[in-house]
Amino acid sequence: MGNWFSTTSSSQSSKPSLDELPESCVAAVMEYMDPPQICKLASLNRTFRAASFADFVWESKLPSNYEVIISKIFDGGSFPSHLGKRGIYSRLCSLNTFDDGTKKAWLDRSMGKLCLSISAKGLYITGIDDRRYWNHIPTEESRFSSVAYLQQIWWFEVDGEVEFPFPPGTYSLFFRIHLGKASKRFGRRVCNTEHVHGWDIKPVKLQLWTSNDQHVASHCFLKGTGKWRYYHAGDFVVEDGNVSTKVKFSMTQIDCTHTKGGLCLDSVFVYPSEFRKVKEFLNHS
Repeated sequence: MGNWFSTTSSSQSSKPSLDELPESCVAAVMEYMDPPQICKLASLNRTFRAASFADFVWESKLPSNYEVIISKIFDGGSFPSHLGKRGIYSRLCSLNTFDDGTKKAWLDRSMGKLCLSISAKGLYITGIDDRRYWNHIPTEESRFSSVAYLQQIWWFEVDGEVEFPFPPGTYSLFFRIHLGKASKRFGRRVCNTEHVHGWDIKPVKLQLWTSNDQHVASHCFLKGTGKWRYYHAGDFVVEDGNVSTKVKFSMTQIDCTHTKGGLCLDSVFVYPSEFRKVKEFLNHS
């Protein structure tokens, strides 16, 4: 019986383990996984961790034109030169600010798709310099730490543009809007709706134009106080990521038969259109 137990123990200890897998084989498998899966596997052991740093693994996760994107965001000289492909991916997943702090660009960590936002201070807003109508107010609810608050106006017009080397694909543009003025009282979020009026009388008009002659226009009513909503202005297609696409956009309600107010404008977002299937908050406008 002693001999049998010894033989059995020896047989069990000779079973192959994950540590014995070649690093190159592990890396080859990781190439077909998404970034969150790769990061989870990297915590298993040293072999998996080393494999997770292979450049060819992360090359497949980066946008095809990532070098052009880096030049745009970091002005060609402020990006670290020693980073491997995993380090580049990680850096691009951060909220990278450019254009004097008015724009942010980042890669979605789970999908590796490019996203971009333009702050209210980076938009052209009719009457923004007149404090009777508009004010910039600080808030923790914006990536830019402040939003433009409209108390009341007759002529509502917001315009903007962005020129960026978007990777090839289809993109959707949204205005992030909040009806009512949110603040904190005794540590709790409250919403002042005193000045909210006029948005249910006539719809706003949303438009976008691109440098390659794409144009979309739509109308919608602004609705729902107390929470942020994303209003879809339209979609555009990018075919060549090595050249910058210029996108102009606007939101207007210029019917001067009535005033409108009580609106917070945070920013404009550009997301890959496929995000509307996986990001639920984009479909509540």
